[in-house]
Amino acid sequence: MNAPADIERARFNMIEQQIRPWDVLDLDVLQLLSRVRREDFVPLAHKALAFVDMQIPLFGATEEALQRGQCMLEPKVEARVLQDVKLTGIEKVLEVGAGSGYMAALLASRAQRVISLEIEPQLARMARENLQRAGIGNVEVREADGAGGLPGEAPFDVIVLSGSVAEVPPALLKQLKVGGRLAAIAGGEPIMRATFITRTSETAYSTSQPWDTLAPRLRNFPEPSRFSF
Repeated sequence: MNAPADIERARFNMIEQQIRPWDVLDLDVLQLLSRVRREDFVPLAHKALAFVDMQIPLFGATEEALQRGQCMLEPKVEARVLQDVKLTGIEKVLEVGAGSGYMAALLASRAQRVISLEIEPQLARMARENLQRAGIGNVEVREADGAGGLPGEAPFDVIVLSGSVAEVPPALLKQLKVGGRLAAIAGGEPIMRATFITRTSETAYSTSQPWDTLAPRLRNFPEPSRFSF
């Protein structure tokens, strides 16, 4: 799939056959998915998979990369999170899990500023280089463990966890502005839930879980105890 026409047909099919049927109907989001070139954020070895409905490993052996969470999520999951977090163009966003930089590119196209934290040095470099080549200048990728967020630069309008967690740590919620919102995929197999939490006051939060999916774990977030009586 090298010819530009073939690539554009594959992109069109991804949007029409995978993303729209997943209730991604925001026209601005759909246009953005046409504009931000997903294939430029996919490792060369997996270019042919850029528009396929699957998680794409970012480096190393496929199974190992997926187990470590070093992958791009399915296009429909990225698109639905982007739509449901409801960016307006003025937000300061924290992303945990930069991966290849693709989700940061989408977020940056609908926000004022994005800080993306990536614990794996090789992925942090990949994300920086991909974003630079794409000409996206309002993202800063930092090599850091994002499990504790970034309290020194809080509060944030939006926090996006680009991977799954057993549950959202309260320390992250405290880094939201009042009115700010956090997007995560929370729970355990076989079903995880897309979880959107809005800080409604200094001490109160509201939560919605509108759809189910599965995603690899983000590293270093706490897991619930498996001990039982």
